[in-house]
This record gives sequence, structure tokens and C-alpha cells, in this order.
Amino acid sequence: MRDQTISEYLSQLADRVPAPGGGAAAALHAAQGAALLGMVARYTTGEKYAEHRDAVERIIAETDTVRAAALRLGEEDAAAFTAVIDAYRLPKGERAEAVARALAGAARPPAEVIGLARAVVELATELLPIGNRNVITDIAAATEAARAAATTARINVEINLGGIKDEALRTELTAVIAAVDDIADRAAQLTNAVRMEIAP
Repeated sequence: MRDQTISEYLSQLADRVPAPGGGAAAALHAAQGAALLGMVARYTTGEKYAEHRDAVERIIAETDTVRAAALRLGEEDAAAFTAVIDAYRLPKGERAEAVARALAGAARPPAEVIGLARAVVELATELLPIGNRNVITDIAAATEAARAAATTARINVEINLGGIKDEALRTELTAVIAAVDDIADRAAQLTNAVRMEIAP
């Protein structure tokens, strides 16, 4: 996915193929959110922002890490969903266990994307008070991308939960998706704060 052009990726997303799908889209939302924060942080450098240099440099590094992780998860999601399709094609006697195992694997990438979405919102919360005011709307854009990442990833975890037999994993995943409403609420608060600041 990382080596495709945007046009190629969207064409594949639109095609009648199993993957990429919603899970990859969720990961890309998270990657875009992180990239936007990285851009704002890079505009928050120089003498004018010297007192915040350490925080800004750390935010740049962390957003770059989140962006790379999100792209990796997008690719892992596509591979995991392909494994689910392959499991459903197995002979009946082998199918049930293989499908349950594949569904467990397919739930992992979107669950991790939710964690990345939380990280984007937390970094945005830290950056908003100190960021270059000329690009603060991009902080709002980043948090909206994080909100989309979290809510899209949640539905991709939920669709797999029913077929997962491992109770410990089901409990773990249920706890992960329970955090999404909080992530979305915090993202909305950040967006509203930006809107209030730029209101005429």
C-alpha cells in the first residue's frame, strides 16, 4: 500500500476485491492525522517557538512513528482479511478452526489502529496550545482523521468478534473498542476549540 500512488490505492479500494477495505481505510485515516500533526509541528520551529523546541521535536518524532505504524497496519489488515477469505474456502472439516483463527488475526490490526488514533488525539491536545496559529486548522483536520480512524477501526473489530472463540481475546478487544467513544469525544472537543479560535 505504501508504494502505490493515491490513484492506484483508490482504484483498488473501489474494485471488487477482498482487500483493501475498511480496515486499510481506517489505518490511512490515522496515518493522515499523524502526518498533519507532523506538518503543524514542523511549522512550529525556529526562534519564535524556542521555548517549545523539546516538545515540538518529540511530537515530530512521535507523529512520524505513528504514521509509519499506521501504514504497516493498513498492509497487515489487507493481508489478514485475505487470510479470512482463504479460510472460508477450506474443506468443511478444516474450516471452522481456521476461520476462527483468521478472524482473530483480522481483528488485531484495526484494534491497533484504535490505539494509534488515541495517540494522534493526545499529540493534538499537546500541540494545540503551542502550535503555529497559521496552521491550527490542520490540527482540527488531524483530530477529525483520528476520529474517523477510531470509529472505522471499531466496526472492523466488531465484525470479527462474533467468530472469535478465544474468550481472553474477546475480552481484550471489547475493552479496546470501548475506548472509541472517548477518543471521538476528545477529537470533537479539539475541533470545536479550533473552530472557536478561528471564528470571525
